[in-house]
Amino acid sequence: MDPAAVDLHALLQVLGKKPASAQELKQSWLGTGPLAEHVPNSALPWLIPGSSARLPAPADPHPVVVFMKGSPAQPLCGFSNAVVQILRLHGVEDYRAHDVLQDPDLRQGIKNYSNWPTIPQVYLNGEFVGGCDILLQMHQNGDLVEELKKLGIRSALLDAEKDQDKK
Repeated sequence: MDPAAVDLHALLQVLGKKPASAQELKQSWLGTGPLAEHVPNSALPWLIPGSSARLPAPADPHPVVVFMKGSPAQPLCGFSNAVVQILRLHGVEDYRAHDVLQDPDLRQGIKNYSNWPTIPQVYLNGEFVGGCDILLQMHQNGDLVEELKKLGIRSALLDAEKDQDKK
């Protein structure tokens, strides 16, 4: 996909004005031109070179985004299931999940973007966190509770600990 062919309507909503040329549009969308300072990173699409696919997470309003095999209701690999279970333990039910098995371009593109070779991949507030192993480590050492707190999400594990302390 030619980056100049991106969704002009979406860009106009962000910029508030029409770019002077296709080149300016391309540069603004990719964050390298004179309008780039007016485009927040969260508004930029993730373009996959040589593909028509766009990766949705940065423009996604959800603070937690997971690229996984299958869906939260039906994970299709053990690692994706582990990520779903970790999030569930923390009470995180409202998150965006993208099934990479439905779109080969998305599957490869997210790996290229993050420079991470495996699926699932977890993003918190548009920032790549890691895969199942990293999320598990964050869960075990308490970092996930802190990261969720930064997103305004109170971990259900804090409530469980409080209930245990009362007994």
